[in-house]
Amino acid sequence: MQEVHDFLKKCGTYYLATVDGDQPRVRPFGTVNIFEDKLYIQTGKSKDVSKQIQKNPKVEICGFAEGKWVRVAGELVRDDRIEAKKAMLDAYPSLQQMYSAEDDNTEVLYFKNATATFSSFTDAPRSVSF
Repeated sequence: MQEVHDFLKKCGTYYLATVDGDQPRVRPFGTVNIFEDKLYIQTGKSKDVSKQIQKNPKVEICGFAEGKWVRVAGELVRDDRIEAKKAMLDAYPSLQQMYSAEDDNTEVLYFKNATATFSSFTDAPRSVSF
């Protein structure tokens, strides 16, 4: 999981895919944090992406850096604890202008039953589960 975290941080921007009815939706994301041995991302509960995740928690993210990419497939679980939100916002101070650990909009989610596959054009794919 640490390797996945570090790779996504190196990417800066990664892309999160959700399902909206029968339509896939993909958007750029940039938050990733490890808290209590779980890999977290962050969004706002008022956003469509949050509503899509709550209806169908199966997602996939993909990030690319230095000629390699990672795809992470799994389920996202909402964690409403202030401690989890605070850990994310401490890792991304710029978000504190828009979000607060105490507000009703900040949402942090962790991966459950996740598999990350590292790939490139030259090496065989390699997977890790967490």
